[in-house]
Amino acid sequence: MLCATSRLLAARAASALPAHSRGRGLAPRSRRRELHFPGHPELPPGDFLAGRFARHSVPAGRRAVLRRGRMPPAAGGGLAGSELRPRKGRYGSQAARAAGRDVTTEAATARSPKRPAPPSSRRFEAAGRWALLALVTLTSFVTRFHRLDQPPHICWDETHFGKMGSYYINRTFFFDVHPPLGKMLIGLAGYLSGYDGTFLFQKPGDNYEHHSYMGMRGFCAFLGSMLIPLAYLTVLELSRSLPAALLTAAFLTFDTGCLTLSQYILLDPILMFFIMAAMLSMVKYNSCANRPFSAPWWFWLSLTGINLAGALGVKFVGLFIILQVGWNTLSDLWHLFGDLSLSMVTLGKHLTARILCLIVLPLALYIATYAVHFMVLNKSGPGDGFFSSAFQARLSGNNLHNASIPEHLAYGSVITVKNLRMAVGYLHSHRHFYPEGVGARQQQVTTYLHKDYNNLWIIKKHNSNSDPLDPSLPVEFVRHGDIIRLEHKETSRNLHSHYHEAPLTRKHYQVTGYGINGSGDSNDFWRIEVINRKFGNRIKVLRSRIRLIHLVTGCVLGSSGKVLPKWGWEQLEVTCTPYLKETLSSIWNVEDHINPKLPNISLEVLQPSFPEIMLESHMVMIRGNNGLKPKDNEFTSKPWHWPVNFQGLRFSGVNDTDFRVYLLGNPVVWWLNLLSLALYILSASVFAVAVQRGARLPAEVEGLSQVLLRGGGQLLLGWMMHYFPFFLMGRVLYFHHYFPAMLFSSMLTGLLWDTLLRLCAWSLASYPLAGCVHTLGILSLLLGTAYSFYLFHPLAYGMVGPLAQDPRSPMAGLRWLESWDF
Repeated sequence: MLCATSRLLAARAASALPAHSRGRGLAPRSRRRELHFPGHPELPPGDFLAGRFARHSVPAGRRAVLRRGRMPPAAGGGLAGSELRPRKGRYGSQAARAAGRDVTTEAATARSPKRPAPPSSRRFEAAGRWALLALVTLTSFVTRFHRLDQPPHICWDETHFGKMGSYYINRTFFFDVHPPLGKMLIGLAGYLSGYDGTFLFQKPGDNYEHHSYMGMRGFCAFLGSMLIPLAYLTVLELSRSLPAALLTAAFLTFDTGCLTLSQYILLDPILMFFIMAAMLSMVKYNSCANRPFSAPWWFWLSLTGINLAGALGVKFVGLFIILQVGWNTLSDLWHLFGDLSLSMVTLGKHLTARILCLIVLPLALYIATYAVHFMVLNKSGPGDGFFSSAFQARLSGNNLHNASIPEHLAYGSVITVKNLRMAVGYLHSHRHFYPEGVGARQQQVTTYLHKDYNNLWIIKKHNSNSDPLDPSLPVEFVRHGDIIRLEHKETSRNLHSHYHEAPLTRKHYQVTGYGINGSGDSNDFWRIEVINRKFGNRIKVLRSRIRLIHLVTGCVLGSSGKVLPKWGWEQLEVTCTPYLKETLSSIWNVEDHINPKLPNISLEVLQPSFPEIMLESHMVMIRGNNGLKPKDNEFTSKPWHWPVNFQGLRFSGVNDTDFRVYLLGNPVVWWLNLLSLALYILSASVFAVAVQRGARLPAEVEGLSQVLLRGGGQLLLGWMMHYFPFFLMGRVLYFHHYFPAMLFSSMLTGLLWDTLLRLCAWSLASYPLAGCVHTLGILSLLLGTAYSFYLFHPLAYGMVGPLAQDPRSPMAGLRWLESWDF
């Protein structure tokens, strides 16, 4: 089709141009064909030539007078044609834009045989548009809220995010790898709908019984329903075509995957809502580029920043939409910089406005969500152990809260030593030896996550056996660079290392407890160092980050994080690593500190500041994200699986007697999206080459090419931004990670097919039924998508009975891939 269209365009362009006007690329009106498309009333064919009439019709004297005008819509915000400009770029001079608009209007009026539509007709047309938007929104809400209460038990990750909503209601501190905004909103929805936060959310399949869960599901379904009108308005703004927007709305409304994700207590509908809202705001703001610093311009620019903060505040993958908006902003500024009619003061205003609305405002809102998060979660809970001792001291109910201990470490102190790596715990020993064949048969040294007497150690000088707690002896503080011994309080054995291999980690040395009543050998000596401190500095409890370096072997005490077998009580392995690189697994801090000779200070003095809390929480979340492992019997996937709809996810039920919900995209929509990506790249490449080579395209084709290149380019960039980064991630990945990218591919599909059908209708304009090609094509896509939803809707709304592998199952004929396990 593309090849035929290209040949036809070349022939018509050559024949339509008389000798006197071929150099300008314009033919007389009598020799040009104009075709009006249904559903495209805002863009009469003459509008595509606005820039050309401006360039060829404005007298030179008038161009010199018209120096102050407004900027045209930015890429993605409309269908501006070529413009008069002193330099090549997206934005021309303001004089050219003003002249172009005036002359275009005059030329279009003179050439058009039709009279302007009366006000009543315009009002009727606007009412029709609002009615269509209302119909799209109503259909979206009906499909998302239908059977929302089913099943009345926990499904998939509701066990996590419902539980976290309960934590907010109970003000109990917890840890999660995602930022807090999404969970806070879920908790707020539950609180406002009467949920009291008492349901345990232990595992999938547990019945909700009398607990109120519909408020939280309803909130997620509401935001999931809003995705469709947001996508509809975005495509309408990019293409100025109602059929393209309607196609997009149908693809998303009738996609079983988007429907399933929207009906449960999950972060995905909240994340996708903010992504789509940010995209719409950016496109709207681009379309206001010809009215800079007006009220709508400021509104959409500020709303873009607010939605960016929301997307990042739900999940870190919200960074992808930030990158897309950032690229759009840099492109805008670069083209503004090329507009020689703008003064440096005006350019400074543009730059300042974008910094305020797209950097300062989102950052302030993002920080504010954490301030609320830490203020609400002020009680000790299951997340304490993931954070530092100083962080835990601020939590009510924690043993460090309102505690009083000596500030600086001294010889003779009884201490606990905590590893800074997430979920490793305290340096620990007990009266059990390593088994035969596992290094030296000496006392085990491990790390343990919980408080225990076997975590206590006494810090002593390496060359003295005198009791440092003797009242007659002065207090001697431990300083950076000192050589010490650590004696286990319960067993009186020293922390010890030697050249024997560690139990689990090869090339690391074994760490043991050795000696009798504190007496041992030189392998018990350790040099204590404080990170980023000078020799001689005192060591602070909770705040100082220390390393223990073995004096004989030169290795560093650390924890591999590996779980020991049953002979090690399934605690974590402690080793002495010869690799001296600073890692969190080899960095410790002193938490508990008992020394009767020293004055106590309140730990409130040592509590971290808000910036320190923010930094620590982000470091813990990033480490947690990178360390995620799949659960038992859980289906993980690879990024290349996602666009082809290779494998779904079980949301509920396994057996034929269970109520089963299966997360799988509508295969008709998803495979059409995949085909459309390839078609778009091909067709956009053809048009891009034609434009770059200076081909003289007919007015209608030129306008449609701008839709394809500008609007479609924005959507293709969004798909790429939200898909390709997953190939670089080392963490475990799931099918649902693709859905933000799927939103962009569906919008691109709607825009592409509307444009291709218009091109087909234009190329067949000489045939009697040419006007029906576009209408029939749109209707076929709409009806096909709706019918496919009718076939696959049980995946989202629930199935009971034989599995699809069973020939008796009503879904047996719909198992088109062997990997679909519903």
